[in-house]
Amino acid sequence: MDSPYSKELHVAIGAIQSAAKISQSVISAEDKGTIKKDDLSPVTVADFAIQALLTATIHHAFPADKFVGEESAADLRDSQTLRDRVWDLLRRLEEDEKQSLCKLPESPDQMCEMIDWCGFGEPGGPGAGRVWVFDPIDGTKTFVQREAYAINVALLEASKQVLSIVGCPTLPVDAEAPVSNTTVDPSGQGCIAFAAKGYGTYVRTLTESLGSTQVRKIEPLPETAMPQDLRAVSCYHMLDSGVDDAHQAIMERLGISSRGCDFLAWVLRWVSLGLGLANMTVWVYKRRDRGGNVWDHAGAMLLFEEIGGKITDIDGKDIDLSVGRKLTSNHGFVAAPRAIHAMVLQTVHEVLQAQGRVHLLA
Repeated sequence: MDSPYSKELHVAIGAIQSAAKISQSVISAEDKGTIKKDDLSPVTVADFAIQALLTATIHHAFPADKFVGEESAADLRDSQTLRDRVWDLLRRLEEDEKQSLCKLPESPDQMCEMIDWCGFGEPGGPGAGRVWVFDPIDGTKTFVQREAYAINVALLEASKQVLSIVGCPTLPVDAEAPVSNTTVDPSGQGCIAFAAKGYGTYVRTLTESLGSTQVRKIEPLPETAMPQDLRAVSCYHMLDSGVDDAHQAIMERLGISSRGCDFLAWVLRWVSLGLGLANMTVWVYKRRDRGGNVWDHAGAMLLFEEIGGKITDIDGKDIDLSVGRKLTSNHGFVAAPRAIHAMVLQTVHEVLQAQGRVHLLA
């Protein structure tokens, strides 16, 4: 892809390739160094190591840029054993790493400092400048089960998505729907999906092939999409934050009989949409005060938008990435081809009203 972000893309792809080596070394281990955070979600030594790697590499290339990421280094500062394990992962990567683009922290203290740059970072508003957003492992719950996960890297400018790079170690570059948490790439190569604002969405292998790496541009969605063309991606009975019976009723009312693609990780749901493996998703939270995390959606949504998809919340509002680490200005998600997004959104409202859940609408 020839875009103004060629250097950023080159650096980010190299960093994700190195990050995937870390993740694959941990996913194959019996002890993944898993702990539970305050919100009861899991985090592993791979999450910390990858966030440090991504930050160090991109900071070296773009020293003026800022960062937001899911993890902070508090647990590493509290546990010398955990901190040593994360540092050891990075040191082992350094011994094997031959790519000059990959940069690592110079010490355990700097490692913790760089992780905290992300853990305390904010996307900021229109005057925030360039901010990189990382989810080092999206889908940690499935990762610890040796199933699907993604490494999400996004670049925001003035709080708007301009670049998305997502590493998907378990997803084949030529994947066909339906795909799910248990999908395995038989080649072991995985894929990287990437997009730049105004330049389309592309996919390539995650690992370098023996020959030249093939890059494929994803075909745009038809401008005259019809309801019968809808193909869903969702998360079936894996999270307690959504209204499963509403999601099912919405699919039935839209005439969608197949469960389609099924992923726990939000980033992989956006990847499925961006690669054309699905073309719609709906998510309604059980409460209005529940919302998404910026690292689960920033950048990855661009993959779908760049092929002609439209994404709003269930109130029809654009997703606001400027408000902070939590997407507090929005409730849920509705994504569909632009031509029929309004119809899908109306269906969501009709189902929630019929189910007596008007309180979930604005």
